[in-house]
Amino acid sequence: MNNKLILWSITVGLGGFLFGLDTAVISGAEQTIQKLWQLDDWTHGLAIGMALYGTVFGAAFGGIPADRIGRKKTLLWIGILFFVSAIGAAVAQDVYTFMFFRFIGGLSIGASSVVAPVYISEIAPAEYRGRMVISFQVNIVLGILIAYVSNYLLLGVGGENDWRWMLGIVALPSLLFSGMMLMTPETPRWLLLHQGDEQSAREVLSITEPDVDKAMEEIKASAQQEKGQSRESLFSGKFKIPIVLAFLFAFFNQVSGINAVIYYAPRIFEMTGAGASTALLSTTGIGVVNLIFTFVGWYLIDRYGRKTLMYIGSLGYILSLALIAFSFYTESYKLVPVYIFAFIASHAIGQGAVIWVFISEIFPNSVRASGMSLGSLTHWVFAALIASVFPVLANHFGGGPIFAFFSLMMVLQLLYVWRMMPETKGVSLEELQGRILH
Repeated sequence: MNNKLILWSITVGLGGFLFGLDTAVISGAEQTIQKLWQLDDWTHGLAIGMALYGTVFGAAFGGIPADRIGRKKTLLWIGILFFVSAIGAAVAQDVYTFMFFRFIGGLSIGASSVVAPVYISEIAPAEYRGRMVISFQVNIVLGILIAYVSNYLLLGVGGENDWRWMLGIVALPSLLFSGMMLMTPETPRWLLLHQGDEQSAREVLSITEPDVDKAMEEIKASAQQEKGQSRESLFSGKFKIPIVLAFLFAFFNQVSGINAVIYYAPRIFEMTGAGASTALLSTTGIGVVNLIFTFVGWYLIDRYGRKTLMYIGSLGYILSLALIAFSFYTESYKLVPVYIFAFIASHAIGQGAVIWVFISEIFPNSVRASGMSLGSLTHWVFAALIASVFPVLANHFGGGPIFAFFSLMMVLQLLYVWRMMPETKGVSLEELQGRILH
């Protein structure tokens, strides 16, 4: 690891900061927006979930510009879109304008969840790849924490328009991210495989790899093996194993209920009887716990592997979600904040730490961007569905059945980890390709 490599991964990881900030900042504004525009539950769910519908499209198509114009330029434009979205949503005068700009922000989130992990995985040495890709996740949870703290501090600023300040704050780091992206290089794998630029690829590898010649040979060998397949469809049948692995991993990430908690944390705390200010402060605790245990995952992922973290996270999910459900059924809410913090810790050390690392590793070079798009698309489709229906289900059924369902889904995730998930730590991307496909 050297200073340039660390700086590049941190810079791209800032895309994760914007991801987390833009995802969570809406939690402090969603109830005010519902009252301001007098939205029914379905319209409200659509308005708040609109960013997630944008992520679906961003995830679905983010791999296209990443392959055509490069990882670097795509990330630069993602930062610009974040800026436009933040300003537009903050000044919106009606719910439809608000939805439009939140959709634009969602495009940025979805695309960044594809391109940033691909960039880092392609530029990182194998032995540090897990920790470097997790820099993206660390930035996500840091963004979530800053969003919660910002929302708490801005509560009441500007009176009824405090929600506009909450949303508009995203514009500042968006400009910083775009500026810093101008100083990062393109990934050596994209330069070599998509541009045929061996000299530039070698220059970058001389900074990121201890053995440049070996790294070049591995990438060339992979390219030769895939020659004539660069236009091969991800769904040709050859890649069915990584497709199934990525789909199920992303599916289980969302049916844990993580985005329902992130988006509606103040509402969930208020369902237990907490006041608005107390709910926002408790929500800040979610951000702190998330960040602390993401650092734990960062420390462990290249030491003990991806599967070990997923075992820990799955067991923690099952127990914490079952206890939250039990609390709602018995109307005993005293320990619900503790259980929610335990749920967040389980997510941070398991799915949160592993998802973008694992999915960015398991696809071959020729379809990595499109494979990452598939995993990210799955993630965001289910995130959008859950975020949109949560207010309706919460009002009709309460928290008990919802969190019991999430707990049951995590039992299925534990079976997936045990029976299907391969370990990927410490192995080059090219070697992983051979292991998974053959």
